[in-house]
Amino acid sequence: MAAGEQSGRRARSAAGWTRARIAGGVAGLSQRVGWRERRRTLELYAILAVQAGVAAALAWTVAHNLLQHPSPVFAPTAAVGTIAAAIGRRTRRTLELLLGVLAGLLVGDALIAVIGTGPWQTGTVVTLAILLALTLSRGGQVVTQAGGTAVLIATLAPVQRGLEVPRIIDAVIGGLTAVLVVAVLPVNPVRIIQRAARPLFADLVEYLHNAADGMSRADYPAVARARDELNGLHPQVKLLNDAVSGAQEAVAISPARWHRRAEFEHYERGTRYLELAIRGGQEMLRRATTAIRDGEPVPPGLIAAVHYFGDALALLQLEAESGHHTSRSEQLILKAVDRAAEAYGEGVGFSGSVVVAQVRTVATDLLRSLGCEEEEASAVIRRRFEQQHPAAGRGAAEAGST
Repeated sequence: MAAGEQSGRRARSAAGWTRARIAGGVAGLSQRVGWRERRRTLELYAILAVQAGVAAALAWTVAHNLLQHPSPVFAPTAAVGTIAAAIGRRTRRTLELLLGVLAGLLVGDALIAVIGTGPWQTGTVVTLAILLALTLSRGGQVVTQAGGTAVLIATLAPVQRGLEVPRIIDAVIGGLTAVLVVAVLPVNPVRIIQRAARPLFADLVEYLHNAADGMSRADYPAVARARDELNGLHPQVKLLNDAVSGAQEAVAISPARWHRRAEFEHYERGTRYLELAIRGGQEMLRRATTAIRDGEPVPPGLIAAVHYFGDALALLQLEAESGHHTSRSEQLILKAVDRAAEAYGEGVGFSGSVVVAQVRTVATDLLRSLGCEEEEASAVIRRRFEQQHPAAGRGAAEAGST
């Protein structure tokens, strides 16, 4: 018992010392990132507002002056809708826009000629147009445009003939104008990713520290709650992936952002392996919860390893945003591996051994997110683990494959 208490004090002391050591750096970075975040958020929406205004004016000019449309409502509307639909994904939204317009026109023209016009006819046309749009896509802009165009045809076609072709032309003008404006006045692709990553990192750090605190008390409900919260991060991960896709388009179509390709590729790689690390973390907490429920020993090293992961992620995100890259986040990741090896040497149960194996997996994915190749990251983790407990490397590897 005395040895266990002494080991626990060492774990808490080591974790506290490490957090105190990085606290100064984190605090300085946090202060800089805080005011930059407010400024960047304002800049982002200001750019979107300018893009929408310029696209609307340009689309109106083209439709009115070049094509002689007397009341060019739909061209600027399509331009603004395309820009507002999704940051950095306007090419796809333009195609959806055109597909929705065509679906609405097809259904509207066919049905109005057969059933005439009126309230129930309008409702029927809109319903069938949306159903057709849903068969052609997964929803979103296609459905909106199909329904809107169907309403237009059902209500205005009887009093104003020849709306179909101008409507298609306006949709083309609006969509292409939006893409052109995005290419000339692009948002910063890196900021798109950063805005999506901030809440995800904040939650990751919080849930990992909460889980570690619960593990230190053998508090099953607390660890289970942290596990469930970590499992519920899928929407935020999807949002980050969508942001990466949007940034990829901005980098691809805008000459003004071509110089950011290398930086974008760094973020894209980091996001890909961060998602893998999150999956490993979910399994890590799932088995930690099982270990506590079954009364297995939870050595202080396992608790410290989870805390180190939380610290590493907090520092990694701050360094990425500030642009001041150091080796401190990598050192924290490796310390998590050290402590997991110590815990394995002290003795763990079946679920505990899986937690140890998942610590190695998460650490490997995090190193890969920092730029390490797969073989290099795996070799570093294996050597670090075996340095702490030579026999632990073989045993933990067997547990991970079980």
